[in-house]
Amino acid sequence: MSPSFTKKGDDAIAFDSDCREGICGTCSLVVNGIPHGPDRGTTVCQLHMRRFKDGDTITVEPWRAKAFPVVKDLVVDRSAFDRIIAAGGYCSINVGGAQDGNNILIPKEVSELAMDSAACIGCGACVAACKNASAHLFMGAKITHLSLLPQGQQERYQRARSMIAQGDAEGFGSCSNEGECEAVCPKEIPISNIAKMTREYLKARLIAGG
Repeated sequence: MSPSFTKKGDDAIAFDSDCREGICGTCSLVVNGIPHGPDRGTTVCQLHMRRFKDGDTITVEPWRAKAFPVVKDLVVDRSAFDRIIAAGGYCSINVGGAQDGNNILIPKEVSELAMDSAACIGCGACVAACKNASAHLFMGAKITHLSLLPQGQQERYQRARSMIAQGDAEGFGSCSNEGECEAVCPKEIPISNIAKMTREYLKARLIAGG
């Protein structure tokens, strides 16, 4: 952007930016047609100009999804994700302090799987990459994370029903099963989380009687 742009009194281009450490997801942008840019497992704030050649044309766009309306320029409203979490992505029971948690034995393999899912930063790249603007990878990561841990068992099936229902209400599409979401996820969340979410939802429907 030319320095004369703001000297004239024009508004600067609006964009979100925050941690610059790849842990908050606020920097969400599509760079040259790829959410977060060409580097795998990386957010935009970690994408350096040295990644490109002199003279390259770089196209920067906001997320494109019905559920992520553009606020201004490169800023989109991702509060739909917040509402999905509010619908069930939490444990409402008192799980105690750290010492109480340490008394609950969890197999290492299970804890590692849960942590891999919990790594999701909710940036929305999965939605931006999917031709159906699906939020399944985001919801799958959150549902899988809590379904694997003892603290998440009490609300396990209600959580799956409520979060998926909220995702549908927000206008997110269905899963395309093509894996674009996994390819652009900065935390490389695997699509196996979507399969886990589907199983959780089917079990929830069976328990609820349809």
